[in-house]
Amino acid sequence: MTTTAEASESASPEQRHADWLELFFDLVFVALAAQLSHSLHGDPGLLDFAVFLALYFPPWWMWINFTVSANLFVDDSARRRLLMLSAMACLALMAAAVPAATGERSSAYALGYAGTRLVLLGLWWPATRFPPPLRVPKWRPLSYCLASGVLWAASAFVPPPGRYAMWVLLIVAEMAVLLSARGRGMPGQLHTGHLVERVGLFVIIVLGESVLALITSTDHVWTAEAGVTALLGFALLAALWWSYFDFGSVAAEMMLGAARGREAYLLARDVAGFLHFFVTASVICIAGGLATAVEESGHAHLARGAVIALAGGLAFYHFSHACIALRFRRPVGSVALWAVPGVGIPLIVIGFTDLLPPWAVVLVLTAEAIVHLLYARGVARRRMQTATP
Repeated sequence: MTTTAEASESASPEQRHADWLELFFDLVFVALAAQLSHSLHGDPGLLDFAVFLALYFPPWWMWINFTVSANLFVDDSARRRLLMLSAMACLALMAAAVPAATGERSSAYALGYAGTRLVLLGLWWPATRFPPPLRVPKWRPLSYCLASGVLWAASAFVPPPGRYAMWVLLIVAEMAVLLSARGRGMPGQLHTGHLVERVGLFVIIVLGESVLALITSTDHVWTAEAGVTALLGFALLAALWWSYFDFGSVAAEMMLGAARGREAYLLARDVAGFLHFFVTASVICIAGGLATAVEESGHAHLARGAVIALAGGLAFYHFSHACIALRFRRPVGSVALWAVPGVGIPLIVIGFTDLLPPWAVVLVLTAEAIVHLLYARGVARRRMQTATP
């Protein structure tokens, strides 16, 4: 087993990538994204969107925790493998519970999340024996992992609605701890390249779920209208992929790589942890909306909830990226040039829900995403020309 000290010394000069265990671990989130996306099919209401975000955040945050532990602790031992496989089983239980997580399966959801907290305790406990100054005080994993896990397990035995109130309080308490810690006591330096790669791989997962939703919906409704709508939806997803990995991911690696010490932690927490929750949640919403657009491609118009999932998801996707750009201290004016139309056009589409057929809704949103991509490419080209002597 390699210690964090050794990992910190070797991380900077050497390229680090996700290992096979991390990639296998991600497979359970493919199922989770599918379950969550399916919950937004049809005509979801405001309560459905709220429940979606509430059920998505705990597993997302646990994924971030496991990613950070893999980033800090380079360890390919059988012990770590068994712990990560155990976490997969717990997350699979949560994914299976999603369709009825506010009903008869809510206790299973809570127990699954409690199990992941105990696995996280096992991953962090060896750091309590590191030599100073890398040593982590024992109270940190005991409070953050063990106490939290015990309370989540206890919530399974609290009758609703007290169970859900307990979940909210536990999540709020965890966020308060993270926001107040501000990176103090980290047992090493985060490896930027590995972190950006892992977050990018998660974006691929949710984009993949969107492609799968298009395919399965086209299979259910085998018509010309469904095929055209699915092709337009694929173009939309391709434009999002292109712009994210040519510009968003590259910018994140540059900005995080240039940061040092506590600032690097704060940027990673805000951009990779908090803001990418909304980025990936937006794509899952788009997946649910696209599936409905294909399945109802023969209708005169889509239900308002479906348009909110699709167009609202795209608007919030652009808004989240605007927040990331502002967090990187980009000028407000330059961000507004692409963020205002990126948010505004999808919101206008929502206003015309009753007038646009499904294919037209997807067409307008796809056109916006393609223009957004072309604008970003043009800005990048001009910057390169300016930088070239």
